[in-house]
Amino acid sequence: MSEHSYTPPKVWTPDTSAGGKFSGINRPTAGARFERALPVGKHPLQLYSLATPNGVKATIMLEELLARGISGAEYDAHYIDIMEQDQFSSGFVAVNPNSKIPAMVDHSTDPVTRVFESGSILLYLADKFRAFIPDSIAGRTECLNWLFWQMGSAPLLGGGFGHFYAYAPEPYEYPINRFTMEVKRQLDVLDRELADKTYLAGEQYSIADMAIWPWYGELVLGRLYDAGEFLSVDEYRHLKRWAQAIDQRPAVQRGRKVNRTWGEPHEQLRERHDAADLDV
Repeated sequence: MSEHSYTPPKVWTPDTSAGGKFSGINRPTAGARFERALPVGKHPLQLYSLATPNGVKATIMLEELLARGISGAEYDAHYIDIMEQDQFSSGFVAVNPNSKIPAMVDHSTDPVTRVFESGSILLYLADKFRAFIPDSIAGRTECLNWLFWQMGSAPLLGGGFGHFYAYAPEPYEYPINRFTMEVKRQLDVLDRELADKTYLAGEQYSIADMAIWPWYGELVLGRLYDAGEFLSVDEYRHLKRWAQAIDQRPAVQRGRKVNRTWGEPHEQLRERHDAADLDV
């Protein structure tokens, strides 16, 4: 056995001394950790989020709807500081029992509708406003194929590759190699798919693109985990063309700023309560 070998115990117990960026907030239990109501703004749609790739999906969709002239998509975006454990408040857990961002409440329905999981938020808004999802059963299915592909694949990019490449207390060769292999395979899947079409569900921009771009688009643009060179992202030229095209959309540029508190000052907007907030 090597000096780094590990034999699992018969019964697992959490190691509270484990390092890593998120070790202070992770526990093997669910539920609220303290009482606090969520703030509610003036618009029917209330988003509780942070500008991670999953959070950005929702704000891009909302900004795209507004750019299309759909006034019912006006929204308040409240900042959830996951490092301060805002996601474990009683109010947030009531909206999302899984305590992950983003979460949304639609106050225009009776009773109000809670929506959690980023893919569910995209689909809910697409169906509510009949936008950014094909009408035909074949087109809708292809769009959902890619939406669900992203929901199933991205944890290997984020929780797998991203964790061990960027956030683990020290680099470990085996998991980095294992997850790099899978991430590059996923990039190749997308690159091949985009070789002969403009967007992932066909020739129309859709929620499939909005779901995938904040992860894989930002990755090939060199903005995610500072891993572009490591992953040789320039190899994926069709994927990069797609990523650059979406990056130029004004609604995408607006959406990726919302609930962001890092990066260049002009890229940040902690909370959004009115369209004019993004113009300041």
